[in-house]
Amino acid sequence: MSDKYHHGDLRNALIEEGIKMINTGGEDSLSMRKLAEKCGVTMAAPYAHFKNKEDMINAIKNHVTDSFSVYLENAVSRVSDSDIEKKIIALGNAYVTFFINNPEYFTFLFSRGYIHANLDFAHSDENDFKPFLILKDLCTQYFEEKKAGLSDYEKELEVIRIWASVQGLTSIIFMKNVKWSRDWKKEVSNLLI
Repeated sequence: MSDKYHHGDLRNALIEEGIKMINTGGEDSLSMRKLAEKCGVTMAAPYAHFKNKEDMINAIKNHVTDSFSVYLENAVSRVSDSDIEKKIIALGNAYVTFFINNPEYFTFLFSRGYIHANLDFAHSDENDFKPFLILKDLCTQYFEEKKAGLSDYEKELEVIRIWASVQGLTSIIFMKNVKWSRDWKKEVSNLLI
């Protein structure tokens, strides 16, 4: 056994290694044996945390989504006043910044089709991507305060525009052959206003 893993949270170490493995070779490349080897633990150790490979993939999805959601919620909660527009801007900044800080999470979520979102404004699905629901909730508050007369269709367009803006910017940042001499983190707020 290697000396890679000594103490701490083996479950999270396995998840992080699992993300790397999936991003590199897809779900088929995920192996509990290889994960144990990478973390320097016995072959049985991953099974103390995950029943099987499918359980591990679900745990990874939940881990990434929960981390992302908490990051977004914290960014919104730090807006000191009740200005809903500032909260939406804070959410957009946090969305892009989270993935700049965690590029492997962006690749994992969006290159594998792991998210589900019902874009119909009047409907929600329990499987909807929680970060999308956070955006949708903020937009609902915005519509109530600033644009009360919008139809559901107009609301859908607004939500999709906002999501497309942050998702599109994040995608541009991670394009391999797209270069910009500026610091993306410093420029996010300028690009989303």
